[in-house]
Amino acid sequence: MANLFTLLNGTSKSQTITSLLAELPKEVWLDDFDLYKWEGSWYFPAHIESTLAFQSHFEALDDDVIIASPPKAGTTWLKALLNTIIHGCNNEEEEDPLEKKNPHSIVKSLEGLIYLMNKTPDLSVFPSPRIFHSHLPYNALPESIKNSKCKIVYIARNPKDTFVSLYHFMNTLRTPEQGPYPLEKAFDDFYNGVHHFGPYLDHVLEYWNESIKNPKKILFLKYEELKKEPKVHVKNLAEFLNKPFSKDEEVDEVLWRCSIERLKNLEVNVTGSFPYGLSHSSFFRRGVVGDWKNCFTKEMSERLDQVTCSKLEGSGLDFDK
Repeated sequence: MANLFTLLNGTSKSQTITSLLAELPKEVWLDDFDLYKWEGSWYFPAHIESTLAFQSHFEALDDDVIIASPPKAGTTWLKALLNTIIHGCNNEEEEDPLEKKNPHSIVKSLEGLIYLMNKTPDLSVFPSPRIFHSHLPYNALPESIKNSKCKIVYIARNPKDTFVSLYHFMNTLRTPEQGPYPLEKAFDDFYNGVHHFGPYLDHVLEYWNESIKNPKKILFLKYEELKKEPKVHVKNLAEFLNKPFSKDEEVDEVLWRCSIERLKNLEVNVTGSFPYGLSHSSFFRRGVVGDWKNCFTKEMSERLDQVTCSKLEGSGLDFDK
């Protein structure tokens, strides 16, 4: 199978998609990837095609759970947590799926994998309640998700740490000959909103506003708060999913099974890789809060603070600086 980002950057054979791309604003991201601005957000060309298929064919079930997130905001951890709460081990004799599979192989991305590989997939093979993931902005989600009783769990992260995580992740896709992409150039793109599924703050704010309107449907989580008080927020997550814990020991078990430290050291994530070329280990780096302080200049910090404050002003949403 081709490298994932070769697939994402490839040219569709569909005349409809080819014609659409010809009309859209285009940028080359990180010197390697074509991005197209479609309905306010930046997409790889293949993600526009997979999103159209997703929008056209996906029928949400009332007990579906959709994890939504911008890239590199805590998706891997949330997939592990949510699947363990809903489908996880109830006793020590049950096999832990996290020992055999990476969280991204357990909870699959809709536009990023399922509809990318098959425009009309058979979703009946997924056990109920089905758990899926999407990086799409809220406005691009299928109407069946918005109008059904299915629930959405969204996770956001301080934009500074999100950028740093995204920057390091994208560098794992570069060859030794290319070397790391210049940090300052990557930051300028992020600041200007040019990255896949960006602009970041627009993505976050849209889900935040929808969660305020309909808190029983959308649970909005902050990565930093989840790290600071994991038991509190995992309990809230379980209650939101109608899977409340009966005792504290169950919460501790979930947090242990899904801890970033445990996940990154499991054999499947140390040596495993996806069929499309990404190593499992590329999804586990540090997972800490405040790593941006090791990378940002004062000017970068001030610039991103300024645009964040401006964008979120009056929304009731903020991030720790």
